[in-house]
Amino acid sequence: MHSAVLLIEFGAIILALGLLGRFAGRFQFSPIPLYLLAGLAFGTGGILPLGTSEEFVAIGAEIGVILLLLMLGLEYTASDLVSNLKTQYPAGIVDCTLNALPGAAAALLMGWGPVAAVVLAGVTWISSSGVIAKVLGDLGRLGNRETPVILSILVLEDLAMAVYLPIITALLAGVGLAAGSLTLAIALGAAGLVLFVAVRYGRVISRFVSSDDPEKLLLVVLGLTILVAGIAQQLQVSAAVGAFLVGIALSGEVAEGAHSLLAPLRDLFAAVFFVFFGLHTDPASIPPVLLPALALAALTACTKIATGYWAARRAGISVKGRWRAGGALVARGEFSIVIAGLAVTAGVEPSLGPMATAYVLILVVIGPLTARYAEPVAALVGKVTGRTGAGVPAAPATHAVPTDEPAAPAANPVPTDEPAAPAAHSVPTDEPGGRGPR
Repeated sequence: MHSAVLLIEFGAIILALGLLGRFAGRFQFSPIPLYLLAGLAFGTGGILPLGTSEEFVAIGAEIGVILLLLMLGLEYTASDLVSNLKTQYPAGIVDCTLNALPGAAAALLMGWGPVAAVVLAGVTWISSSGVIAKVLGDLGRLGNRETPVILSILVLEDLAMAVYLPIITALLAGVGLAAGSLTLAIALGAAGLVLFVAVRYGRVISRFVSSDDPEKLLLVVLGLTILVAGIAQQLQVSAAVGAFLVGIALSGEVAEGAHSLLAPLRDLFAAVFFVFFGLHTDPASIPPVLLPALALAALTACTKIATGYWAARRAGISVKGRWRAGGALVARGEFSIVIAGLAVTAGVEPSLGPMATAYVLILVVIGPLTARYAEPVAALVGKVTGRTGAGVPAAPATHAVPTDEPAAPAANPVPTDEPAAPAAHSVPTDEPGGRGPR
C-alpha cells in the first residue's frame, strides 16, 4: 500500500511538471517559477501537502543538483576556464562586488547574522546560465558581439562556485577556522589538480570513458559523477563541486555525447529539485519578506545591468550592445536556489528560504524582459533626455556615432554588435562542434 501511494504521488508530480513545462514552452518563458510554485502548493502549508513521496523527492533533488553542475562543467574545457580567468577576471571582480554586496548587506540589515549574509550574497551574485542561454537563443543573439562577454561572466561565476560552495558548506556545518581552512584547501587543491589533469591528460581520460554504445557511455559517466560527488561530500567539499570538476575533465566527443544523453535526465531531476525546494517553503512565510525581496531584486537587477554594460564597454562593444549585455545578465535561477537550499537544509535562518524563493521568482520572470527591452528603453530615455546611452550629449547627425552596422572598410573601425565574420571571432554556438550553452 505504501509503495502504491508513493508511485501515485511521484507519478502525479512528474506529470504535473511535464504539463507545466509544456505550458511555459508555449509562452516562451522559463518553467522555473512554475516548478517553484508547484512545490509551494504541495509542500508545508500548501493546498495539498505530500507525505509519502517526500523522501524519494529529496533523493531526486540531490541528483538534480549533481547533474546541473555536471552539465555545467561539460560546457567548458579546462583551457576555456584558464583563458577566461586571464582575460576577463576584472569583469568577474566587478560582478562579484556589485552583486554580492547587496545580498550580504540586506541579510545584515535584517539581523540574520554573518553566515546568512554570505549565503544571501551568493544568491544575489550568481546569474542563471540556463535561463540566459535560452533567452539568447530565443532572441537570436548567439552570434552578437556582446554574447562572448556575457558568456565570459557566466563562466567566471560558475568557476567561482567551485571555491564558494566549499566555503558555504564549512560555514553551514559550523566547523572551526582550522577545519574550514582545511576544507577550502582541499577544494582548491582538487580544482587545481583536475584542471591540470584535464589540460595535460584530457584525451586519455576521454578515451577511458568513451564508448560507441550510448548505454555504456551513460552508465560510466553517470556512475563516475555520482561516485566523485559522494567522495567530495564525504570530504565536506560539496557534491556539486565534485560533479562540476568531472564535467570539466571530460572533453571532445565524449563531452558532446554525454551532454546529449544526460540533458533529459538533467531536466527531469532539476525540475524535481525546484519542486523539493518549494515543498520546504511555507507559502505563508513569503508575504512578510516580499517587500525586501522586491527591493533587493530591483537593486540587483540594476547592478547586473551595470556589470554587463561595464564589461561590454571594456570589450569595445557599442552602446546598444552594452545595454543588451547588461539586460541579459539579470535572471537568477537554479544556482541561487541551490545555494539557498544548502542554508535551508542546515536551518540557518527560517526566513532565508522564503526570501530566496520570492527573489528568484521575481528575477526569473523579469530577466527575459530586461534582456529584450533594456536596450530599446535606454535608447528611448536617451532620446527624451537628449543624451546617448553612454551618458554623453547626443552628437549632431553629421558626426559618426557607434552603430550596430558593420563598419565601412575605409573608415576607422567603430564598435558594432553584428555577428562577427567567421575568420574574425569564434563564439559559442549550439551546433554539434561547439561547447556553448545548450
